[in-house]
Amino acid sequence: MSITVPVTNATLLRHILGVRDEHLRLLQRELGTRIIAKEGSLVVFGPEPQVRWAAEVLQQMVSVVERGGTLSPADVRYLLNLARKGEIREAEDLFAEAVFITDRGKRIVPKTLGQLRYVEAVKKHDLVFAIGVAGTGKTFLAVAMALAALKQRQVSRIILARPAVEAGEKLGFLPGDIYEKVDPYMRPLYDALYDLLDYDKVQRLIEKRVIEVIPLAYMRGRTFNDAFIVLDEAQNATSLQMKMVLTRLGFNAKMVVTGDITQIDLPKGVKSGLVEVQEILKGVEGVAFVYLTESDVVRHPLVQKIVAAYDAWEKKRRAPELERGEKHGD
Repeated sequence: MSITVPVTNATLLRHILGVRDEHLRLLQRELGTRIIAKEGSLVVFGPEPQVRWAAEVLQQMVSVVERGGTLSPADVRYLLNLARKGEIREAEDLFAEAVFITDRGKRIVPKTLGQLRYVEAVKKHDLVFAIGVAGTGKTFLAVAMALAALKQRQVSRIILARPAVEAGEKLGFLPGDIYEKVDPYMRPLYDALYDLLDYDKVQRLIEKRVIEVIPLAYMRGRTFNDAFIVLDEAQNATSLQMKMVLTRLGFNAKMVVTGDITQIDLPKGVKSGLVEVQEILKGVEGVAFVYLTESDVVRHPLVQKIVAAYDAWEKKRRAPELERGEKHGD
């Protein structure tokens, strides 16, 4: 069978095909289809349902490019996975609408359905919890949305915070003043800022206190009005710390709390505030919880496989414990 996908002009066609036709070759290789570019269209040949999946992906790609978006091979592969699962119709708003445009002109866009739900939740709620595995863009998107709010004068300052908890290793004595001592813990937040803004601009905004990058403990006793607050690595906040930071929210303020509850580095016996808060604030109006999974990983393709492998290993390791619990009626 064959399906024809209209393409309005040659410029759009070049973007859809990719560099050296890499997008076209990816679809043909993954689906075993043949795709021919003709004047004003792309024609897909092959068996059903592969032809239908390829056509749905190409139609979505045309829509993205027509709205000024760009696509990478990883994006095309993600759209293909959605087509296979029958979910591609939900992807209409992916890749096109920019959350933020960097100083280098790069457009930051939601690249997965989970990220899209995350961005929409932040638009609609003053307090959002983004919980998910490594590489799902939790921190990066939060910082991008904070900078967008600052640029649009929705807020007058940004507060970026993290618990100063060591991730499975002892760093020992750190030289320098208090800011130099906590710098290793805050570095991922600075990395996100430098990816989005020029170095000099970041430094000026920090010097003017428009952007503050602080350890979680430094939030005690303060109230943040007219601010966008991001609490990163919140799985390492204790219950008391979580309550403390959530009650810092002032007037005209928005807070995004991010974390991965599979990577808790608190001492044994200390409860994670991020784990508890899911029950405490469940159903509270104005609060949103967004859960990101390995399908939302947007780092190197291997990261998604690594996350899935660890999940499978953890389930296998815990299986005997769960079995014992069921036998004892726990």
